[in-house]
Amino acid sequence: MLEPYGFFDLLLRIGCTLIASTIIGLERESHGRAAGLRTVMIVGVAACIAMILSERFYVESILVTHGAATPRPDPTRLAAGILSGIGFIGAGSIIRNGNRVQGVTTAATLWMTTILGLTFGDGQYLLGVMGLIVMLVALFVLPRFENRVKNDFYAIITIKLHIDSVSDNELKSKIEAEGVRIKRVEINYDLQHAQKTLACELKFKKSGLFALSQRVIQATLTCPGVIQVDWKA
Repeated sequence: MLEPYGFFDLLLRIGCTLIASTIIGLERESHGRAAGLRTVMIVGVAACIAMILSERFYVESILVTHGAATPRPDPTRLAAGILSGIGFIGAGSIIRNGNRVQGVTTAATLWMTTILGLTFGDGQYLLGVMGLIVMLVALFVLPRFENRVKNDFYAIITIKLHIDSVSDNELKSKIEAEGVRIKRVEINYDLQHAQKTLACELKFKKSGLFALSQRVIQATLTCPGVIQVDWKA
């Protein structure tokens, strides 16, 4: 016959979750993320306790009914609710800063920590350890290789110039000759001062960012009629 969990079983499940959450939380804390050590630990342990309660409700219902054909609570409903609720916390850690989106990895970390908490809470220690290993590889090992990948990067260059100066096509050719690609352009006209402002979204490889930005700015400043150039990446 099924019996409720003992003290040491509960201690082992919560302890494994606490260790996994602490390791993951320290990594997020070291990078100064909004969801740091305390948040990750709370999320992980809360998920573990929720899974234990969900199983306990199911076990107690069987003990009370003694195997009779009566409705019993679904042990997965509380876990499913936890996974849905963690989406609100994860969404709160995602921030858009200009043309960059930050916090996606932190949101995924919170979601994975919840999964680990549910796994350890269910007593699936081997599965939880395997998930923790994958998580540690993603957080500690992969970043060293990501720096070697020449990924795409985006920036916005804002150019103020006289309306009757260099043409837009000539300016575009001048900028793209430095190894960047113009993805989108916004143009504002100031007829009172006979000026216009171009905001160009650029796409390029991230390697050599500072040298590239200086080349693009210098090339733009050499165009006739250019008053001011701003670079934002």
